[in-house]
Formats: sequence, C-alpha cells, structure tokens
Amino acid sequence: MAEVLVYVDHVDGAVRKPTLELLTLARRIGEPVALALGNGAADTAAVLAEHGAVKVLTADAAEFADYLVVPKVDALQAAYDAVSPAAVLLPSSAEAKEIAARLALRIGSGIITDAVDLEAGAEGPVATQSAFAASYTTKSRVSKGTPVITVKPNSAPVEAAAAAGAVEALPVSFSEQATGTKFLSRTPRESTGRPELTEAALVVAGGRGMGGDFTSVEALADELGAAVGASRAAVDAGWYPHSHQVGQTGKSVSPQLYIASGISGAIQHRAGMQTSKTIVAVNKDPEAPIFDLVDYGVVGDLFDVVPQLTEEITSRKG
Repeated sequence: MAEVLVYVDHVDGAVRKPTLELLTLARRIGEPVALALGNGAADTAAVLAEHGAVKVLTADAAEFADYLVVPKVDALQAAYDAVSPAAVLLPSSAEAKEIAARLALRIGSGIITDAVDLEAGAEGPVATQSAFAASYTTKSRVSKGTPVITVKPNSAPVEAAAAAGAVEALPVSFSEQATGTKFLSRTPRESTGRPELTEAALVVAGGRGMGGDFTSVEALADELGAAVGASRAAVDAGWYPHSHQVGQTGKSVSPQLYIASGISGAIQHRAGMQTSKTIVAVNKDPEAPIFDLVDYGVVGDLFDVVPQLTEEITSRKG
C-alpha cells in the first residue's frame, strides 16, 4: 500500500488533535508516515504510532524555531523525497497552508486547501470541500503531481489504530531562503484555559447583540468546555480580540456544536462556521439571516436565554 506523508502539528512533543484526525484520513488512502519537526519531535512517536503511523520521521534544528516557515518547507521536501508518498496531508492552520503551498510549488503538484473529507479514488485521493461560504459541496482531486491537501480541524474522528511507529532521523539540508526571515521576539498568548478556537468541538460565539458584554457567552462556554468566538462586528467594536473572530476575514471553524448569540448571520460570518455539525442561534430578531442556517433557533433576549441555558446545563451536570 502506498505511503501518505502527514505533517505533524505539535507543541514540545504534545500532538495536537488535528494531526490525529489527519492520521485517520491518511489510513483511508494508504499507510501514514508522520513528519515531526522541532523541539520534542521524537516525543510524538508513541501517540502517532497509537493512531496509525507506520513510521515517524523526526528532525530538530535551531532553524525551525528561529526562522519563519521556509526551514519547515525544506524539511517537508526532504521527507517527500525520502518517502515518495501518494499524498501529503497537513492541517488547515495558517502556517501549515503556507507550508503546503510552498511545497506544492517546489514539487510541481496541485494543492487542495480546507478539505472537510478525504476518500480513495481510482485516479488518486478525492477531497470534499465546502465552497462559496459552504453554499455548495464540491469533490476535487489533483490532476498533476502528488496531491498536497490541507484539512480543516474536526473533519474526521480521532480513531486509534496501533502501528509500528518506527522512529527515523531525517537529514535536512536548509536552502539559502531558510534564514531570510528571523524571529526577533515572541510574546506568549495569555491562556484562558479554553480550547483553541479552530480545534474546539464546541464553540459559543457572540456578536453585535452582546453590546460589548461577553460575560454570559464566556460563562456558557466554560460550563460546556467550549471555545469562545466573536463576529466581525464585535471584534471591530473592540469587544473581543481579533484572534477569536469567526468568519471569512477571521478563523474558520467546524465544531460539533456552534452556538451563535446575538449574531445576525452576515455572509462573511457564515463563511467561517457554516460547516459546523449542529448550529444553534439565539437572537431577538426573528428575521435574522442566521435562522436560515440553524438546526435550532431561539427568538428571544440573549441576556435572558443564555444564562438560563447555562443554569440548566449546570443543574444537569450536578
């Protein structure tokens, strides 16, 4: 069976959930070979093997931490040359999509971004995408070269499937461009204790209707163990950080449950959350466009409805 190269997203050896989802998808079309880079790369091997990686390629060098993107592209190309895979899979994060695009250009291959499903096809892997703000579902395949595909988080279940997970050190030669852009400083993001927005299985979001007060949204999110999102209107008003914006000019999410509070449902917001599995909206305007999209809608004052929902969840958990 052909091998499928999977780019590992990890933090000091802790593998992030989207990578485990990629391994599930990779097993549909071949045998997963994982590539882990940077500090703690070797520590990822056990988890990757538990989820189907037949081999784990690792590389660590100062360049991965000190310089922007290109050293990782060099490493991914080295892994590609070593494995000759049937496909290359990466998570649909901002950095990984840039890495994917640069690799596709180097190897002369087509690229598919933001896939939400993947299946084997007679002429190569077939990717499912949501197009035009999720108004249409398309199926695509790369017609030239080795498919390079990025996949949205929460697009596949995490399924354990024990494999060998043999660890091999990958020799990497860095290109002249690798040291072109250097990190001068880093400021750690303040932790909220909530899940990362793009990876969260549950998201509670607030919009213009919040009037600047996200207390009720945060309380519901904490009770559910959910991430907090915000519409562009709320972010532009300075009520919530841009890093939490959901939409065409923000982050794209696809959780199991998306609760929209005080969000009208403008097309740019829908573009970032329309692939959510179950959508619930609370809005006092019965004509709000968001209600055309939802599985469940509540017409009412969110400052009454959301706290009551939080209390009900609390009581049932108790």
